Amino acid sequence: MEPKRDYYEVLGISRDGDKKAIKDAFRALALKYHPDRNKEPGAEERFKEIAEAYAVLSDPKKRAEYDMRGHAGVAGFTDEDLFGGINFEDLFGDMGLGFGGGLFERFFGRRAGPRRGRDLEVVVRIPLERVVTGGEETVRLSRASECPACGGSGAKDGTARHVCEVCGGSGQHVRQEVKEGVSLKQISTCPSCRGRGYFTDELCPECGGTGEMSREEKLTVQIPVGAEEGMALRVPRHGMASPETGGAPGDLFVIVRTAPDARFERHGANLWRTERVELVDAALGSKLRIPSLDGDVDLDVPAGTQPDSILRLRSKGLPAFGGGTRGDYFIRIDIHIPEKLSAEERQLFTQLRDLSRKGG
Repeated sequence: MEPKRDYYEVLGISRDGDKKAIKDAFRALALKYHPDRNKEPGAEERFKEIAEAYAVLSDPKKRAEYDMRGHAGVAGFTDEDLFGGINFEDLFGDMGLGFGGGLFERFFGRRAGPRRGRDLEVVVRIPLERVVTGGEETVRLSRASECPACGGSGAKDGTARHVCEVCGGSGQHVRQEVKEGVSLKQISTCPSCRGRGYFTDELCPECGGTGEMSREEKLTVQIPVGAEEGMALRVPRHGMASPETGGAPGDLFVIVRTAPDARFERHGANLWRTERVELVDAALGSKLRIPSLDGDVDLDVPAGTQPDSILRLRSKGLPAFGGGTRGDYFIRIDIHIPEKLSAEERQLFTQLRDLSRKGG
């Protein structure tokens, strides 16, 4: 096992950094490595390391213990001790990023209380102009949600409910045993009532006793300026309903994809386009009128431009996520060599060839 890195080194700050410096460093790094945005191998482990460093250094008492004794000073803390008091939703909510069903379940494999419903994913395809301006987009999805007729109970209105004798109404099956002086407790969903904690005399006629109904939904999501290809925007509690009584629904993740555009190819924040240029224009130089996201612009093709040359228009691409710089617009030059020549063109090309040979 590799030794833990120094928390200040992890966040890239000095040991006398103030609370704002700690928060700013964490936010920038966490946005970079958040698994909803960064799908590279090791990104999630890096994110956990960053979150742990922030959890310690953002708390004055934990930071003091760490400053005095290093990692040994915080070795006794559980994940709940470290992360329980941090409002991660406040840090990431405006970016559409979050922790799905909570930090422990999603990143540390911990869960408390009834199981959440499954998360859902839906793809929204946006034009390149939306990446530039940001704004609202409408998404449609079909999901199972709480039956309005029975309130999710699965029971017909007015019928009696009976507490499950197996679990006593808890909806959980608890098995406890002692091994070598250590008490072990295992909690699972009650197999008799399937987590509901009760039985009913008559099933709800609307949902057939499942407590769920499928329905079509239309939601509006806010696309941030510079939205990256494949970015996941989280809509809390719009996933599938929980399979257990009292459990929260899952989350909806809206995956942002760029709609095809005949004018450009997107590569990150940069745009690419291929322009055909006649041979004589490449030799003598010319000016082209080409499309851009800011309207048509002029492109100077220098004299002597070679096949597959790349010309660049700075800051004519897409804005980077989070603001700041804008990408570039690259134009690949495809030089067109005439396939058929008129008699006059052939004569001129022959003269040109003779001149080039004399010059050589």
